[in-house]
Order: sequence, then C-alpha cells, then structure tokens
Amino acid sequence: MELKEHIQPHAVLIPVPLQGHINPFTHLAMKLASKGFTITFVNTESTHQRIAKAQSLKDDDNPFANAEESGLDIRYARISDGFPLSFDRRANVSQFMIGLTHVFQAHVDDFIENLVLSKPNPPVSCIIADSFHVWGSMIAKKYNLVNVSFWTEPATVLTVCYNTDLLKRNGHFGRHDKYDDTISYIPGVQAIKPEDLPSYCQDADSDESKYVFKCIEDAQKADFVIGNTVQELESSTISALQEHQPFYAIGPICPTNFTKRTISTSLLPASDYTNWLNTKQEGTVLYISFGSLANLSKQDILEIAQGILISKVSFIWVLRHNILVSGERNILPLGFEEETAGRGLVVPWCSQLAILSHPAVRGFLTHCGWNSILESIWCKVPMVCFPVSGDQLTNRKLVVDDWRIGVNLCTRGLIRREVVAENIGKIMNNSNELREKIDKTKTILQNALSDEGSSEKNLNQFIQDMKNKILQKN
Repeated sequence: MELKEHIQPHAVLIPVPLQGHINPFTHLAMKLASKGFTITFVNTESTHQRIAKAQSLKDDDNPFANAEESGLDIRYARISDGFPLSFDRRANVSQFMIGLTHVFQAHVDDFIENLVLSKPNPPVSCIIADSFHVWGSMIAKKYNLVNVSFWTEPATVLTVCYNTDLLKRNGHFGRHDKYDDTISYIPGVQAIKPEDLPSYCQDADSDESKYVFKCIEDAQKADFVIGNTVQELESSTISALQEHQPFYAIGPICPTNFTKRTISTSLLPASDYTNWLNTKQEGTVLYISFGSLANLSKQDILEIAQGILISKVSFIWVLRHNILVSGERNILPLGFEEETAGRGLVVPWCSQLAILSHPAVRGFLTHCGWNSILESIWCKVPMVCFPVSGDQLTNRKLVVDDWRIGVNLCTRGLIRREVVAENIGKIMNNSNELREKIDKTKTILQNALSDEGSSEKNLNQFIQDMKNKILQKN
C-alpha cells in the first residue's frame, strides 16, 4: 500500500483565459511545484499566442522554462478554446462565454483523456480548475481525479454567491430599488449594502451573471476550494464557508519575491518606466490603472483627467487603447498631455508591481481588481477606489469600509472632477491614518506567508488532505 508521504501529486491547472486569472494560477503552479507537485499547466492557444507576442517569445517557447531550469516539474500544454485564433474574444464576449460554457469543455475532456492515456510519471491525480469554469466536477468525476476549485477573488464574494437563495428570499437579488437597505443575514458577512454586492447579483439577467452562477454551482461540488485570500483578513467569512465545504485561504499567492516575477505572463507588451519614476521625489506620484479588462465611459475618463489637472498631482496613467467599448483612441481632453508634460505620463501598459513597489509612488487609483488590491497592500500603497463591475464592487467595500486602507473616488458611480481632485488629495497629501492601516495590513499578509503563518499552514494542510483523497481514490 502506498504511503501518503510517498505520493507525488500530479495536478493539471487550467485558468480562465484572462490576465487576472492567469497571474495567480501561474504563481500557484510555482508554489505547488516547490512543494513537490508535478504540474501540467494548460493555457489556451489564444492565450499562448498573446503571451508569446507580448514577451517576444517563439511560438513553441515554454513560459515556464526558467522554473524547469530551477528543478521544478512544470509541464506546459496548449489547447483550443473552440474559436479560431483570429476570433476577437473581447469584441464578442457573449459568444465567447457561450463557447467557454459548451465548447471549451470538450477540448479539456479530450486533452485530459489523452494525458491520462499517455501514462505520465507520476500519473495525473488532481485537476485544479478555475472556479469560473463550469466543467470541473464533470472532468474530475470522469477521470477519477481529485476536484479542486481555485477561487481567485475574496472569500466574501464567494460567500455572497453561495447565498443567492437568501438574497432572493429577501428581495435583494437582481434589484436596483433597495440601495438604502443593509443586508445582515449572509453567514459570515456582518453587513453589506445592496450596491456593494458583486455585479452578477445586481444584474441577474446578464449573460455574465448566468455564466457565473453556473460556475458557482459547479464549484460547490469540488472536493476542496483554495482561495487567494488571507485567513486574518476575512476570518468570519472563511469560517462560514468552511461549514459547507473544505476551504483553504492560502494567499496572497505570489512569487517568492513578490516584486520580482520569474515567469512572464503578461498578455500585453509592458515597458519599463522606472527611469521616469527615478526623477520623481519619494511619495509624490499617483499610479492610475483600471486593469486589463474594465471598460469605462468617455465621460468618466474626461472627468478623471480634469480631476487630475485640478489636483496638480504627478502621475503615471495606464490607458489601454481598448478601455472604451467604442474603441475610440483619442479620449483625453485636448491639450491634457501638453499641460501635464514632465509631471505626468500616459502609457499603454506596464509592469504594475514595478510601479507600485517604486518609492516615488504614494497612491493607486484602481478599479479594485483583487490582484491589484493584494499588490497594493503588499507595496503599502493606499488606494482611491473606482470599481467597475464583478467582484470589484464588493472589493471596494473591503478596502474602504472594512480595512480602511483606501477612499472612494466617487459615490454611486457619479464622477465629478472636483470630487476626483479632493479624493486624490486625501491619499496624496496627509493620509497618515491610511498609511498606518495599510502598514498593518501588509504585516498581516507577510505574517500569513511566514513558516508559522496561516496561509503556509493552510497550504500544507491542503496538501495533506489532498494526498489522503488521492489515496482514497486509488
């Protein structure tokens, strides 16, 4: 009989093909491989092409080559997502989501079948699927694999999504007329306003919402859920989750040296702006980015730009060419770049950690993507919050209301330039209280990752529990 200590798990990792999911999956692969796992990391062909183009790699290059040279057993594979490479996934989101629901599953099934039949050493024992896939339980059951769901957002959002029946019963699901209510009946969530629920709970009839709740239904069938969060940040919420399903808070899932990535996963070419930042005084620059996916209106961009002009702050602003749904490129006010020359820099994309970790940066105007929040905390940079959709609405509540490490850009989506300037000033000028809070929050993250920390202990417990599950299946 095989002893638990002698089991070498072989996990297949399959992220959703979006930047905010690929990054934590990549770091998870490295972390598990360093604990003795064999990893097969699966990207879509489209994702691989984008990474190769952004990083100037050859088409057959392995993004994990550096990890393999370090002795980590990370194997790399590419599969079709069911669409031609030329298909514009961003411009046809609804069609793409239908494909992820119905077509991608067949390609995953085919890949896993061939992998299992090839009898790799060690044999495949586990699938770690993104919680935003709909097929994890089916694939795991078919091939007798341990079914692990990787949740890349805060535990609070998962808890809310697990309790939609309560929201429906109390008239708070898919409603826009009860913003002044306080929801205090969700287990583990002390109090939350309807406007702070994730957008998939507010716009219940959207394609995104229907897709997300199919995913949530499947995640509830997983043997284990691992989360990119920290026990001490969301303790009551995590305790409530654990009453229903094994949940392990193992975050922040990051490289060993948080600010020095060894694996390049950016889907967009990123330039280095360190030299420009080196010309700025310490703690004088505002970093602005709305992530790799969020769309803003032209009016929002114009008001933010005018607010920046009024504030007279030095800044580096990541303004993606596709940030407007219309695709319009010339969106800044006339003369904006000339008026801010020397103190401001507008760029198409950058390495976010390189910017946030620079001593010149004092504040971060963010869309509140979960990866951005964790990186901002790690670099001790307070936030100005402008959530757009999805989990970002709930993330804002955590940052501003619960942890008090940021301020709102505006209230209820109404942006006015004077308010933009005022709230930027709160972060950039005299934010000692914010700074003390974020220093303490950074310490919580650091402690969690230490040898005796909660995330390290939870990770080791997850590995032991998984090995037990593998033994049961053999």
